[in-house]
Amino acid sequence: MDKEVRQLVDMGVTPAQARAALKKYKDVMEAAEKIFAGDFDNVNEVNTDRAQRSQANSGASDRAQDVNMNDEDDDEEIEEDEGSDAYMDYFSDDDGGQPKSPGAAKLNDPYAGIFFSKDRREEVIEVEEEPVFVAVPECDQKLEVMTQGKWMAGCPEGSEQTFLFSLYSQLSESQLSSVDGICPCPSGCGQSVKRQQSDFFAVYPDFTTYIKHLRKIVPRTCTKCQTEFCLACGEKISQQTSDPLWHCSNLQGVILGVGLYMIEKQFEQQKEQIETRDTTERESKRRKTRDSDDDDYPTQKKGGIGYAGNVKEDSSGQAEVQAIQFAKDTRIQNLLAEVRVYLPSLQRAGGARSSDYLPHPSSLTHLRRRFNLIASELLRNDSLADMSDRHGLYFELLEWLETISSHESLCSMMPMPIMKSISQQTLVKKTSNSPTRERKIIYEGSPSPRELLEAIALQAQAALKGLECSKAPEDPSPEPTEEQKRKAVHDTKGKSKDTLPDNLDETAKLYSFCDRLLATTVQIDRSLRELKGDEFVKRMHESLPKAYTSASDTIYVDAGDTEDDAKEAYVKWASSSRFEYCDLTIPATDESDETINYKHYFNNEIRMLANSNIPKRSVAIAKELAILTTNLPIAWDSSIFLRVDDTRVDVIKCLITGPEGTPYHNGCFLFDVFLGANYNQSPPSVKYMTTSGGKYRFNPNLYADGKVCLSLLGTWTGPGWVPFKSTLLQVLISIQSMILCEEPYLNEPGWASSAGTAASRAYSANCRRMVVKAAMLENLQNPPEPFEDVIKTHFRLKARSIQRQLDEWLREDDGRALASDGGEYSGPGRNSSQSSSNGFKADIDTLKGLLRDL
Repeated sequence: MDKEVRQLVDMGVTPAQARAALKKYKDVMEAAEKIFAGDFDNVNEVNTDRAQRSQANSGASDRAQDVNMNDEDDDEEIEEDEGSDAYMDYFSDDDGGQPKSPGAAKLNDPYAGIFFSKDRREEVIEVEEEPVFVAVPECDQKLEVMTQGKWMAGCPEGSEQTFLFSLYSQLSESQLSSVDGICPCPSGCGQSVKRQQSDFFAVYPDFTTYIKHLRKIVPRTCTKCQTEFCLACGEKISQQTSDPLWHCSNLQGVILGVGLYMIEKQFEQQKEQIETRDTTERESKRRKTRDSDDDDYPTQKKGGIGYAGNVKEDSSGQAEVQAIQFAKDTRIQNLLAEVRVYLPSLQRAGGARSSDYLPHPSSLTHLRRRFNLIASELLRNDSLADMSDRHGLYFELLEWLETISSHESLCSMMPMPIMKSISQQTLVKKTSNSPTRERKIIYEGSPSPRELLEAIALQAQAALKGLECSKAPEDPSPEPTEEQKRKAVHDTKGKSKDTLPDNLDETAKLYSFCDRLLATTVQIDRSLRELKGDEFVKRMHESLPKAYTSASDTIYVDAGDTEDDAKEAYVKWASSSRFEYCDLTIPATDESDETINYKHYFNNEIRMLANSNIPKRSVAIAKELAILTTNLPIAWDSSIFLRVDDTRVDVIKCLITGPEGTPYHNGCFLFDVFLGANYNQSPPSVKYMTTSGGKYRFNPNLYADGKVCLSLLGTWTGPGWVPFKSTLLQVLISIQSMILCEEPYLNEPGWASSAGTAASRAYSANCRRMVVKAAMLENLQNPPEPFEDVIKTHFRLKARSIQRQLDEWLREDDGRALASDGGEYSGPGRNSSQSSSNGFKADIDTLKGLLRDL
């Protein structure tokens, strides 16, 4: 019965319900119909297991009441299921410390101890057949026919392969069986019709033509007894059936399979075009660079930041690229909308059909292996702004997710890991007729649709906060209700929801898109809660990505016993701590002053913009926050941390840890950032704060007075800020990678050709002395707000590594005195003595003591 149980579980029922229904109704489809009708709603794992054990051990009636025995039996049965049932492969048997024994907790939570796990790999052999083309009356050209190999490609699940194979064999002729493809008259008159592969599996130029073709061939009339029947299932067609394509679940399965194949094919074609275009552009740039070597642009050797020239960014052709992208998105959007009509839906306009209540088993298979891959590609887009600009395509994607999550037999795929191909190997198998190509493909679990959606939802929440915080408090318009907020995108009478009105300004469009996206996540969770229970959804949320934490959420992170443990702990901690909202205000001392002060270098500029409402600036800040919440770089080698004021999201403080391999390694460098009145038409204001009170100049581009020289900020020559395209994240990464670089000496104009010289080495040695004194020691002794916890945790988790780094720096030190201006090289090389008399060793010893205290 295991096979039948797996089939029912794939439809969305519980194993207990499946076993109980199959015991009473031997036919799988009949059992499924009774389950969905509610006949087995009161069945759960506990009473089913006890009943089975009671029947198997009729001589020991008291065993069902023995708690210890029940615990052992339950554990044994779970282990047996995990070894034999394919559906259990999606779950991990790690319950996070929760008991598996049946009791009150299990009665309330039948899924206790079970959650979807990505730690899974499957190896599958797929047959690669020669393409087949057929001529059809509706088209002037021959059409591709989905072979059995293409129909079943991308499916790593054994039970699902059975469903696909069965439906394909039933609806097409086969050389292996004389029964496949035969559709007998249901009246029993003896007549039959031979189904051809091209009847259901021909890939037409567009989906509409394919549907017209099916409407033409599906209704059949027996030439002998004049009985009307369906070519897909072979059963009689009722006279009341208005559309023959809703007659049976077989049609639903094949329409979704072919339709999703069309979408996948078009999507892959567009990806190939983009990759080809990108390759062409890169090659074109390389040719221009080679040609310029002989002209006005001499070849630059290793030279620091690389933006000290007069080259300007070429922004021509952007409008053309956007128009091409819009046309491609529209084609995919329209195709998705056409295929979505045939998704199982109990909220269908005009009432649900029989296949909506009882979908074909292959429907879930098609969605998991084809739609999931398309959805994952779109949801991996790390730019909420780009999604909002392409809202038509993304609104249609959200419609799919909402429709799927609303159906109880499909909803389970939302938290289920997407099995993606990670490698494939082509094999050639010799046969008597011709060689058969096979592919060995390895599939691996990857983030689920719900997990991918969460990453975008975090950006949407940040964007909405940016829009709200940028509003003037004096705004006379009342706060809209949740219903009013969703009015532009949530019509309840079947109106189109795949576009936004053209007359909406950019603020309203971004607001509506974010609100719609968050509404989709709420609906998915609500459906899962109804199907799986509150505890299941709670465990799912605990495994979803988190964009940021608050000070109240701070917890101690253990560095572990080895450096590998420390690296893992560091990345996990930094990922949850890189972005936080906090209070950067200064408590008022004068009650008459109503304008708030901030712990920030740009306090005066911030106060001047209090209560301002600049719509374009608000949208730019909202998009910026959306990017920053999930895209700040985090690594053991170097990370970027941000703190944003809770009520003024244009007020920002940043901490960058120095990259490995540079004289800035593991130092903590602070910057005050303000998104001014003209942001994003103009770059942000950035001030460097780790200067020991204006004493030290760490880099030719980091002045002792806090000035940051960077072309993006307009304080240096080279490609500058591009309005509404450049971002604060670009600025921060440029500082991290181009200014805090391996040889800072080369950043000074005129010194770019001095790589590896004694002067460059002396400059780096002096930088290391400044880093230890100011960016390490002073930051630990007097941690600046609001990064005290970040700085202490950074040094504590990396203490062992930093101590080795300090020993190496001391050995490499040249013994010169600390120079506050960067220490341009003058005089002979390193002192002959291995000891340091310049105070460097004393600073290192003090720092090591603080590290040991941590």
